[in-house]
Amino acid sequence: MFTGIVQGVATVARITDRPGLRSFTLQFPPGFAQDLAIGASVASDGVCLTVTRLHGGDAADFDVMLQSLNLTTLGRLKEGNRINVERAARDGAEIGGHPLSGHVDFTATVASIRQPENNHVIRIAVPVPWMRYVFAKGYIAINGASLTVAEANRTEGWFEVWLIPETLRMTTFGAKQVGDALNIEIERATQVFVDTVRDALDERLGPLLPALEKLLAAQGLSTEALTEPLALPRV
Repeated sequence: MFTGIVQGVATVARITDRPGLRSFTLQFPPGFAQDLAIGASVASDGVCLTVTRLHGGDAADFDVMLQSLNLTTLGRLKEGNRINVERAARDGAEIGGHPLSGHVDFTATVASIRQPENNHVIRIAVPVPWMRYVFAKGYIAINGASLTVAEANRTEGWFEVWLIPETLRMTTFGAKQVGDALNIEIERATQVFVDTVRDALDERLGPLLPALEKLLAAQGLSTEALTEPLALPRV
């Protein structure tokens, strides 16, 4: 498990490709890898990877299978790229963000960037099926960082996050540009709430569901709106 508090930025020092497998050597910031052991987990741009080899005190190897390369941004990395990293949480660790599994759900795209004074606002375009789990003021993990959704627009398929200078200093977000891909992990509690309500609607309404959807559509709403009050509370 991870907390979503990025602990540093690592550099992709070397990439080795083999059939169905890619190995990364990551160079960590000083002190990050202290007591790191083979078999330990490190969130790399939000993807949970396992240490397979250590190089001195500040570098390690990780193997990534084909499925993970296809479903995340790791397949697009090149030598010299920089990524957010966090070590697995220890027992009793403070959860400064929210619990993350390191299992990326989908990739999204930077749609636009605004820079009001002392802030950095990123608008992120999301595949339509996943927007049902994104709520204003809710948690979401982007490239391994626990962030709060500032605004969400289900009709247009985007949400925004506001980043303070400290977040930009400790992560790679300041270097992101329009069109860049991002790894997204939704909050599991929100997913459970939304899916439970949707299943209940399907089960109880059955044949009446199309009529309800038509009625809501006439009001500019959808059945997705029925899940929103349940998805907001934090547990």
